[in-house]
Amino acid sequence: MRKLTLEEKVKESTIKIVLVGCGGISRAWVKPLLERKDTVLSGLVDINRQAAEKLASQFNLGAVPIATDLAGLLKTVKPDVVFDCTTPESHYAVAMTAFRHGCHVLAEKPMADTLAHARTLVETAGKKRKVYAVIQNRRYSRWIRGIVRLVRSKKLGTLTTLTSDFFIGAHFGGFRDHMKHVLLLDMAIHTFDAARFISGADPVSVFCREWNPAGSWYDHDACAIALFEMSGSLIYSYRGSWCAEGMNTSWESTWRLVGTRGSALWDGGSNCQAERVKGKTGFKREIEKVAVDFSDIPGLLEGHAGLIDEFLNCVRRGKKPLTAGEDNIKSLAMVLAAIESSQKNKPVKVNW
Repeated sequence: MRKLTLEEKVKESTIKIVLVGCGGISRAWVKPLLERKDTVLSGLVDINRQAAEKLASQFNLGAVPIATDLAGLLKTVKPDVVFDCTTPESHYAVAMTAFRHGCHVLAEKPMADTLAHARTLVETAGKKRKVYAVIQNRRYSRWIRGIVRLVRSKKLGTLTTLTSDFFIGAHFGGFRDHMKHVLLLDMAIHTFDAARFISGADPVSVFCREWNPAGSWYDHDACAIALFEMSGSLIYSYRGSWCAEGMNTSWESTWRLVGTRGSALWDGGSNCQAERVKGKTGFKREIEKVAVDFSDIPGLLEGHAGLIDEFLNCVRRGKKPLTAGEDNIKSLAMVLAAIESSQKNKPVKVNW
C-alpha cells in the first residue's frame, strides 16, 4: 500500500464542519474554529440566506458553500461534524438530520425543547456511535474549575447548601424578547449546569416560581426563584432576573457554598473568599481563612474554544466530552422541571 505524503496525511486528518444557524451566537463558534489548523468550515446553513451571507462576509468566507437546506448541503459536502447554532426549538430536527447523514453534533443549549426529544437524541447518538455534546462553556472556565477543586478538597467539609444569584438587565432585542420561559430556558440552564458541576450532585425535585415584573421589556416571565433538592441531601437555591437594572451580577452568577466545616463566597470570576471552623468552643466558633488559588489551575482553552477543542479531540479518539448529551440531559431536566413546577405551583420530581 502506498504511503501517504505529509500533505495527504494533513488533508486526511482535517475535520470537515458545517455550521447551521448564522445568528449572533455563531460568531463565538466561527472565531475559534478559524484559528485551528485541523478543521475546515465546509458550509453555512440558515433559513435566512442573508444571515449566512453576512456571517461569511464578516469572516471572509467567500469560498464556503451557503445553503438554506441542511439535508441538501450535507449530501453534497459530506462533513464529519455539524455545529448547531439554531434556536432551541430547532435543535432536535437539526441533530437528527445530522445523525442521519453520519455526522457528529455539537449544539447550542438547551439540547432540545422536550425531554422526549432529548432522550431520542442521546439514544440515536449512541446507536450511531456519534459524539454528541452541548455547549456549556462555563465548565471550561478556570474559575469554576478552581471552585470544583475547593469542593472536592473537603476543606469546607461536605457541601450541604449551594445558592446562586443571577441579576442582569439584558436588552437583547430579537427572539428572546418574545420567548416563553426566557430566563429558565435560555440562561438558567447555564447556572443549573454549573451547580451540578460544582456540587457533583444530581437533581431530585424542585419548587419554582416564575414572574414578569413591572417594567420588564420581555413578553413573558423573565424572573425566577427555584429550590432544588439534590442527591446526597444537598439543597440548591437559584434566584434570577433578566430585567434587573443596576447592581448586576456576573454572567456566571454569584455563589455561596456552605459545607459542614466552612463556607465560601464566589463572584463567578476570580474572586473567592472562604473560611472554615478552627475552634471547638464558643457561641460562634473561631474561624480561619481558606486560601483559594486559581493561579495553578492547569492550562486549558476557555469558553467556546475550550469546548470545541475537547469535542473535536473526542471525535478523533471516540471519547465522551465533559458536556456529552447523556450528562447534559440532567441540566435540561432541571429547567423543564422548574417550568413545570412554576406552572403547577407545586414541587415536582426531576426526571431524565
